[in-house]
Amino acid sequence: MGDKAQSHHPGAAGRALAADRPASIRNVVLVGHSGSGKTTLVEALALTAGAVNRAGRVEDGGTVSDYDDIEHRQQRSVQLSLVPLEWDGIKVNLLDTPGYADFVGELRAGLRAADAALFVVSASDGVDGSTRMVWEECAAVGMPRAIVITHLEAARSDFEEMTRTCAEAFGGDDPDAVLPLYLPLRGPEGPDGHAPVTGLVGLLSQKLYDYSTGERKESEPGEDQLPGIEEARNRLIEGIIAESEDETLMDRYLGGEQVDIKTLVEDLERAVARGSFFPVLAAAPAAEGAKQGLGTVELLELITGGFPTPFEHPLPGVTTIDGEPRELKPCDTDGPLVAEVVKTASDPYVGRISLVRVFSGTLRPDQTVHVSGHGLADRGHEDHDVDEKIGALSMPFGKQQRPVTHAVAGDLVCVAKLSRAETGDTLSAKDDPLLMEPWQMPDPLLPLAIRAHSKADEDKLSQGLSRLVAEDPTMRLEQNQDTHQVVLWCLGEAHADVALERLRNRYGVQVDVVPHRVSLRETFATKAAGRGRHVKQSGGHGQYAICEIEVEPLPGGSGIEFVDKVVGGAVPRQFIPSVEKGVRAQAAKGVAAGYPLVDVRVTLLDGKAHSVDSSDAAFQTAGALALREAAADARIHLLEPVAEVTVLVGDEYVGAVMSDLSGRRGRLLGTEQVGTGRTLIRAEVPEFEIGRYAVDLRSLSHGTARFDRRYARHEAMPPQIAERIREQGGDEG
Repeated sequence: MGDKAQSHHPGAAGRALAADRPASIRNVVLVGHSGSGKTTLVEALALTAGAVNRAGRVEDGGTVSDYDDIEHRQQRSVQLSLVPLEWDGIKVNLLDTPGYADFVGELRAGLRAADAALFVVSASDGVDGSTRMVWEECAAVGMPRAIVITHLEAARSDFEEMTRTCAEAFGGDDPDAVLPLYLPLRGPEGPDGHAPVTGLVGLLSQKLYDYSTGERKESEPGEDQLPGIEEARNRLIEGIIAESEDETLMDRYLGGEQVDIKTLVEDLERAVARGSFFPVLAAAPAAEGAKQGLGTVELLELITGGFPTPFEHPLPGVTTIDGEPRELKPCDTDGPLVAEVVKTASDPYVGRISLVRVFSGTLRPDQTVHVSGHGLADRGHEDHDVDEKIGALSMPFGKQQRPVTHAVAGDLVCVAKLSRAETGDTLSAKDDPLLMEPWQMPDPLLPLAIRAHSKADEDKLSQGLSRLVAEDPTMRLEQNQDTHQVVLWCLGEAHADVALERLRNRYGVQVDVVPHRVSLRETFATKAAGRGRHVKQSGGHGQYAICEIEVEPLPGGSGIEFVDKVVGGAVPRQFIPSVEKGVRAQAAKGVAAGYPLVDVRVTLLDGKAHSVDSSDAAFQTAGALALREAAADARIHLLEPVAEVTVLVGDEYVGAVMSDLSGRRGRLLGTEQVGTGRTLIRAEVPEFEIGRYAVDLRSLSHGTARFDRRYARHEAMPPQIAERIREQGGDEG
């Protein structure tokens, strides 16, 4: 791991990388906030490993290339991308994730596909709250992690101070589990007073690694340099020994025994692989024309030597499609096929491409597999359980896909033309269909109401939307039956912007964004009576129907109850259902502001009929007229939906969040402590007030809070707000 003498065999540019043994694969996800330098680091690692073209640009990058324009316009990564490279005979699958909160679905997919995580922290920005939350998620499942500090070239950057910050943020009860393996060496100060980082000193090997020439050169430190690293070296050794499986090692070390470097490195690798020790490294991109970026060799050695193989990754739960648990050996290349689609994207030339992680068995081209979905019908995803034929297998190579002959358990591969498989689906043998438990995905809580821009767009909209949600399980499609709106539920504004760009540029669908409407209801606040008289004579058969009704309010959730109390045949039996039908039809249209009427009992008391001119249609009309007349004499309440909202927030933001909820007409139900430093706030808030809460809460809590919402009930809206809605003609926006 940087302190071991070994030869390196970088991957050859232009060659598709394939692995035949899980032991020779490392799957690593890069995590960090937007602007921390993840993508730049991936490029630097690929440059060092030789996966570059003649212009010095990374060739192995991305699942597909159709996001380039969007990412350029957004000035940020918006997708999970795969960069495979080879180092010391090991295939390394680097999964670069977006750092912006709106694209956390891509991050979760990367975490699912990886066996270890590299947390990228900018020396100039520090550790943000969302990065801490991802660290805690990784800790909960024991995922091995390391930390890379970037942007050391920034003025006033301080590696030692940032290491202490990382220890505080990530170390929990054991800050000595977060320690540097190397210390940066700085050259002479420039005119601006800033001394650039030119190399590293290995704390275990006590060797210098000089990158000032653009290529790593190893040398012995001068006598004057050793005292400066002694304290950090001793602390690192003690931290490694504390994690050693040899319980006598600490006593021997404290007793003055010199511990062999080889033993320390082996203990370090074991501690990193099992997720109990988290080394800190430094890295910087190579200067123009240079072959290696600072710290990239050390980082590749850590990945290949210290990060776990896929064998050590616990297999997610697997069941039959009937829900029976299925026990499988982890990463068995000869076992039953179990693979998972971790990303779906479209390429303008080859169609749909699925990025797949193989967990068991071996995936081959032209094999027929069973595709099992999780039934995300509530998110607008088509439920499916089908057989599909695997198309070509490939690895990304810039804007091209280089073919491979197979993908063994533990590897990642791109699969062409899986027309039905969606992100999160399981691929298994067609005669042994299996299903992997889904990974956790955040609920999209920002509504984006859209409509087709033209008739031509209307024809393409449905297919474009279905493809959109097939690719992105963090997007939910709703066809609202009450408001008759098409609503895309997104994670935030940037997520919504990307959705609109994909519709426009990839699927050729122009849409207009319209105000999102909330599903309101109406009800009677008081008892009222109404008379419906529909009498017309215009030659031939006339129309004759009279009915008298009484309407009274019922408790919330009662719907509409119709009661027949007609005596003496005033309304013939065959026309009583007609009155009910007319009442219910009018209730669906509303009686005041055009919203459905609910929670009333309508009692038919009396009426009149004509032996010739009465009909089903006439009594339907009379029933509707009677309900309208009753409403004219009654006080009508507008009912708005109320959501039960739970907000998980850091203690420092509890006051601000509670105050904000109160300002949204929220009723606070209580709080409870969750772990250390977090509070769960429960409240009931009208849905009118939380349309943009996903955006507002992120701003209020600096991206550290999460919230969930679920429909609780409809309840009466305050009169002044209801009056404003009525004045707007029923369009509440």
